[in-house]
Amino acid sequence: MRPILALAAAFAFAGSASAALAPGAKAPDFTTRGAIAGKVTTVNLAALLKRGPVVLYFFPAAFTPGCNAEAQAFAQNVDAFRKAGATVVGMSADPVDALVKFSAKECAGKFAVASAGPAVVKGYDVALGRQVQGRDVTNRTSYVIGRDGKIAYVHSDLDAAQHVKLTLDAVKRLKV
Repeated sequence: MRPILALAAAFAFAGSASAALAPGAKAPDFTTRGAIAGKVTTVNLAALLKRGPVVLYFFPAAFTPGCNAEAQAFAQNVDAFRKAGATVVGMSADPVDALVKFSAKECAGKFAVASAGPAVVKGYDVALGRQVQGRDVTNRTSYVIGRDGKIAYVHSDLDAAQHVKLTLDAVKRLKV
C-alpha cells in the first residue's frame, strides 16, 4: 500500500479524541527545530508567548490530504490570527526535512511548522497511539495558549474542518 494511502487508512476509522491538557493548565514550554518558508528555524514557545497568544496546532503527518487542507486553511487565515494578536505554529512528529518542504508548499511560507519530539508529544498528550512507517503520529489537536502560558482553548478532532474557525474564534475572545 502506498504511504499516503496507508496513512489515510490508519485515520479512516479514528474518531474524535480529547486532549488531556484542559483550559487553565500550564502549557509545557519547548524548544525545537522547524521551518518557515522552506528555511530551518528554531521554535521556542516562551519566546513566542512574549509577543502574544499562540495557536499551537498538532497534525498527524505532512503531505496527507487532511493535513494539507488544514495547513492551507491556516495560511489563508493567518492575517486574521495576527490581527487578533496570535502567532500560529503547526506541530507534528514529522522530521524537519519533511517540514521544510511542507512549510513552503502547504503553509505557503506564512507560519512555522515544527517537529514535535517525544517529550513535546507526551507533554501535550497528542500521541495518536499509532505508528506509520515506523514513526509515531500525533492527533489533530489545536491549542490556544494565552500570553500567560495557560491553555485558553483546546479542540481535538481528526476532522480538520473546524480547527481554524474554532481556534480563531477562541483567540478573538482572549483579552490580549
